[in-house]
Amino acid sequence: MRFYDSMSRKKVEFKPINRDEVGLYTCGPTVYNYAHIGNFRAYMFEDLLRRTLEYHGYKVKHIMNFTDVDDKTIRDSSKAGIPLNEFTEKFKKAFIEDIDTLKIKRATHYPAATEHIQEMIDLINVLFEKGYAYLGDDGSVYFSISKFKDYGKLARIDMENQRSVERIKNDEYAKDSVADFALWKKWTESDGDVAWDSPWGRGRPGWHIECSAMSMKYLGKTFDLHTGGIDNMFPHHEDEIAQSEAANGCRFVNYWLHCGYLNVNGEKMSKSLGNFYTLRDLTDKCYTPEEIRFVLIGTHYRKKLDFSEKALMQARKNLATFREFFVRLKSIDFQNSNPDISALLLGAEEQFGNAIADDLNISKAFAVMHTLMRDINKLINAGNISQQDAVGVLDLYKKFDEILKVLNIDEINTIEKIPVEIEEFLELRIKAREMKNFEESDRIRDVLKEKGWIVEDSPEGQKVKKA
Repeated sequence: MRFYDSMSRKKVEFKPINRDEVGLYTCGPTVYNYAHIGNFRAYMFEDLLRRTLEYHGYKVKHIMNFTDVDDKTIRDSSKAGIPLNEFTEKFKKAFIEDIDTLKIKRATHYPAATEHIQEMIDLINVLFEKGYAYLGDDGSVYFSISKFKDYGKLARIDMENQRSVERIKNDEYAKDSVADFALWKKWTESDGDVAWDSPWGRGRPGWHIECSAMSMKYLGKTFDLHTGGIDNMFPHHEDEIAQSEAANGCRFVNYWLHCGYLNVNGEKMSKSLGNFYTLRDLTDKCYTPEEIRFVLIGTHYRKKLDFSEKALMQARKNLATFREFFVRLKSIDFQNSNPDISALLLGAEEQFGNAIADDLNISKAFAVMHTLMRDINKLINAGNISQQDAVGVLDLYKKFDEILKVLNIDEINTIEKIPVEIEEFLELRIKAREMKNFEESDRIRDVLKEKGWIVEDSPEGQKVKKA
């Protein structure tokens, strides 16, 4: 397997620390609101990565944190007049519901920051002992980036020419603000009752120390893979590296993978532009989880993804093509087996596995699936495939779907069940055509299309299929 490592800026062979198990840490949600579709671009990429590792025989120990104490969670829980834990619990539950809807595998552990305060205090103590942490005149504890000579190696920051300020207390800041960052924040009135005792007084952890402490606890001082969106590279991941390697004196992570940005309709997602979507917004518009998932994984993870309703409709068409293919396979009753099919399936399986192992080359993987579908359809048309052969083809696509989770092969029947409401529209359309009221016939056809059903007229009468 080969992945593009953000640290080395090149594609490298993946060699885990342990032969059979991979340690994977993914930056989870800050639980102050519902996760939006941009968040899910990252979580979907990470799911594709994990499923690919498992497809190739690795056991994955996957850790995804909940950031349930930071500037945003405190700010919004205070506005809502709700205790922090009660406020964040709602969004933790909603997040789990959303990933289940999208068939994203649950992580091995979901450590919450508020449950690991002591680990953070212990880590900061080590940084004090080694001379990397200091108490600022504002009562907060900061990391001295000048003491860590490799600071900026992930984001490729030129420290000599970088404009900087003395220190920054905010959790998030821009790349032109390279500065000492907060490890522990002194309590202020705006924090309300959110505070813990520490050797440096009442306060709370900075955002960056949370992930270092939790990843070390569950995966060790050095682990295999750390992922996130490209926007997390700086400052968050850069600061994680600095404080972790300063404290432990060893490499923090062996491979860094980052996914690209998501735009909506060609523009940055924004509530003011009206192009801001949560998963719930999209399902309310009657897009299926499979269609949403198809769009989110359909663009290579390192490329910018343009998300749109047009893309969702195209996903619907693509999935319908696969569904028709599977219906054909399930309808085959020929008995004579084709000896050439075994080699065809073995070749496709090898090509698919190689494609997805090559830095998650999803386009090439889908190309393999389409080519195989074309070849098998030719055999079906020629009556040169048996029922047993068809089962083998379906089983291979089920194996592909262990990674993709968009095909739902076992749920497809040989005859699509048509809802009663659709049957009633079809009857009305037949009557309209019998009366030569073609304007009404066309209107009903358009209504059916809006409801996700395509009507085609043939010499045998009208035929209907899922859009």
